[in-house]
Amino acid sequence: MQKITDISSGIYVLEIYASSSVKVAIKKFSEVHFPKVYYYYVGSAQKNLVHRINRHLKLNKKLHWHIDHITSNVNNNIKSILIFKDYPRNFECKLTGELQNQFSLIHIAKGFGNSDCNICDSHLLYSKKRIDYNHLLSLYQSTVRLIPSSRETF
Repeated sequence: MQKITDISSGIYVLEIYASSSVKVAIKKFSEVHFPKVYYYYVGSAQKNLVHRINRHLKLNKKLHWHIDHITSNVNNNIKSILIFKDYPRNFECKLTGELQNQFSLIHIAKGFGNSDCNICDSHLLYSKKRIDYNHLLSLYQSTVRLIPSSRETF
């Protein structure tokens, strides 16, 4: 079995369950209601992927990226992380589109989590129900799925 520490780059999906609604302290999104749902955030790390994922798992961190406002909330829990090892940065948008289409996921706020992308509405999607990854995992068999047992780092 491959260890997370062996993976240096790729695309990842954070599955986050919000047990209560969330308000973010970003002026652009101050009017957006982030409800109690499952969120799916698609990100990339072309180097230091393990460090990026460990940062997402920490509650106490400097709020730098949009997603930090979601992952640092104590009422939110990262349920699983899908890692697409060594996939190029442009796969981030393709995967966002596949998740949206295959699972009927919805963009919550235009521009959230994709300020460096002019293709997607956002890289944060949501669903009222947890999605079943089986079909997605069969399409991308080299995908690594992590289920964090806590907010501890790898």
